[in-house]
Amino acid sequence: MRVRVQRIFIIVLALNLTVALAKAVFGLLAGSVSMVADAVHSGFDSFSNVVGIVALYFSTRPPDPEHPYGHGKIETLGTLVIGAMLLLTAGAIVLEGYRRLVDTAVPDITPVTVGVMVATLAINLAVSTYERRKGEEYRSQILIADSMHTRSDVFVSIAVLGGFLAVTLGFPEADPVIALAIGLLIARMGIGILHSAAKVLTDTMDLPCDPALIRAVVMDTPGVAGYHDFRCRGKPGEIFADIHITVDPVLSVAGAHEISEEVERRLRETVPGLAEVVVHIEPDGLR
Repeated sequence: MRVRVQRIFIIVLALNLTVALAKAVFGLLAGSVSMVADAVHSGFDSFSNVVGIVALYFSTRPPDPEHPYGHGKIETLGTLVIGAMLLLTAGAIVLEGYRRLVDTAVPDITPVTVGVMVATLAINLAVSTYERRKGEEYRSQILIADSMHTRSDVFVSIAVLGGFLAVTLGFPEADPVIALAIGLLIARMGIGILHSAAKVLTDTMDLPCDPALIRAVVMDTPGVAGYHDFRCRGKPGEIFADIHITVDPVLSVAGAHEISEEVERRLRETVPGLAEVVVHIEPDGLR
């Protein structure tokens, strides 16, 4: 599955590099700081694709004595890198926008620059939609996060086109103001990505472990008298859980074990992305 996700990242990387190069070249020729800022943002999309490819490569390694739960969280570390780099990029864009706001320079807007922005906007929209669909299909946290990053390019490009319109109408200061807005947008996105990754690393139970679904599955299992202390952690597509179930005290160890295996099987079949569940057996009536 992760090999397929890596292939998607490689395809998206090629498209993002094309988009970033086009925006950078025509933005520099036009002297548009907002268009160059948008090019930097698109270029960072390419960097995030590389981070995704590398993170997925290492996260596919099997468990070892030092990592008994596998290397899946390397993908989350890659997400942290993307979020941190977004904040650095946002700071650079805000600084450049402020400098150009103080020393205003009117960009040279031509039908070519507008055409480039419209074309790249369409590409970004198609790429982000494709990434999002595949990320949900493969339950890939980093691919979904990258699709959100790419989708933000669509709104940034719309903002740049709005800046072009304002400049054409006689408001040249609109271009650096748009650059400042782009910087703030990227910063907000970076904080959101960091927050999402932090929830995984701190084992927040923000996962598809619906309590009602868990109760229905467990209590419908023959031999289960009750359950408590259900917990899950990890990330979508790779969830680890544990649960305590109570059974008839007169059951043999072998019989109780069979019930626990059945509970585990049913949970793995029902909960999306459940990689492993530990079932603890207790005699009924002790709680």
